[in-house]
Order: sequence, then C-alpha cells, then structure tokens
Amino acid sequence: MKRIYYILFLLFLCLHMPMQVSGAAPSAMDELKQQADSAYASENFGEALDMYLQLARQGENAAIYYNLGCTYYRLDSMAKAVLWFERAAQLDPSDDDIRFNLAMARNKTVDRIIPRHEMFFVSMWKTLMHSQSVSEWAYCGVAFFALALLLVGLYLYSSAIVVRKIGFFGAILSVLLCVLFNVLAYNLRQYNDTHTTGIIMAPAVTVRSTPTRSGTDLFVIHEGTRVEIRDNSMRDWAEIQIADGKVGWIERSVYEAL
Repeated sequence: MKRIYYILFLLFLCLHMPMQVSGAAPSAMDELKQQADSAYASENFGEALDMYLQLARQGENAAIYYNLGCTYYRLDSMAKAVLWFERAAQLDPSDDDIRFNLAMARNKTVDRIIPRHEMFFVSMWKTLMHSQSVSEWAYCGVAFFALALLLVGLYLYSSAIVVRKIGFFGAILSVLLCVLFNVLAYNLRQYNDTHTTGIIMAPAVTVRSTPTRSGTDLFVIHEGTRVEIRDNSMRDWAEIQIADGKVGWIERSVYEAL
C-alpha cells in the first residue's frame, strides 16, 4: 500500500511542476505586461497593442492573446479581434471570458453563416472534444489513471467487503474514463494537426471556382469570417471551406492563419 501512495505522490509532483517560460526573463515580461495593462486601462490602446504584441512574440499565452483581442476590439478592428480571441480559445477553450468576447466580436462582423447539419452524436463529440485543450484532456487521463491505481490498491489490500467493491468498480470506471480522455486528447491533436483555420482580413473577398482571378465568382465573404483551409499547396491561392459547407478559392493574402 505504501508503494502505491509513493507512486501517486510522484505523479502529483510531476503534474504540478511549474513550466519555465522561454524568451525574455520573467521579471522583464512581468514589467512589460504591467505597462501594457496600465496603458490599456488608461485607454492608450495603440501603446498597449505594441506591448501586447511584443509579449505575444515571446511564446503562446492565452491571457496575452485574450488581451490582444480586447485591444483590437476597442480599436474597432473586428477581424484582428476575432483572430486573437480564436487563438486564445485554442489554448484555453474552457475560459468563459474568452468565449464570451469571441462571440461579441463575431456578432460585429458582417457574415452570418449557418453551419451545415451534422448527426447529433457527431456534433456532441466535436463539442466535447473542443471543450478542453489537448493538454487538459491528457492531464485528466493521467489523473484518472492515478485514481485507478489507488482504487486497485484498496481492492487488493482492504479487508472490508464494501471498500473492496468500491475499489473494484471504481478502478474499472477510472480506467474507462482514462481511456476516454486519452482518446479525446489524441483526436483533438489529430484534428489540430490536419486542420488549418484562417480568419479573413480583407473587407470583402470574392470566392472563386478556380485559383485564378478569371475564375467564376461563387460567393462573397467578409472580414472576420472563419474559414477552413482545405488546400494551401499553391503559392498565391488557397482552397477554403466555410461553415455551411461551401467551397472555393481565395488569394492567400486575404486571410491570416490561426
């Protein structure tokens, strides 16, 4: 039993080891963050924007991306606001403030695209998968694996029948949840690796049937619209798909990838 507790203690330490931030020294970054926050609070949004962009270049950070989204929102640059809120949501999809402000920014864009219909269980699975980040699903899997070890220990070493039953059935449930969370983490990682998403930056973009300006005009989309990049193998053009399933070609210069 002591051996099991020792293993759990080591797992706990691994899960709670602080991550080191690469790039500038933490004190310098903290000082720059404070200056940026002060500029934002004083409504010096242009100055705050420059400093938040410097911080964003140091590495991925949901809080900095969120602040950039808020700053662009106050500067009435909705396409950029959507872009940075989307990037923040990719890192921390469970944050309510990020989701709320992303919805607010989307509501100020032109296009109102109704997503294409999917099977109920497919839609539910995608919603569940995107409700957490890859690392959060992985941590949940490790936590339930550790819980399964503890419950197995209860089953093996306890003399009380009730405790042994709790350990047996609890371990089975914990293993199943561990598998589920790891499958969600794997599927989300595969999705992120195989799907490229962009936000339209130009005021209005004509989507064409072929990757040439002489191609047939199919439909028009506007800044702030989210598109999935289906083919970006060409130098100047990319094939995109919007939420309702429509497909066409746009110039690569009119969107920015997440």
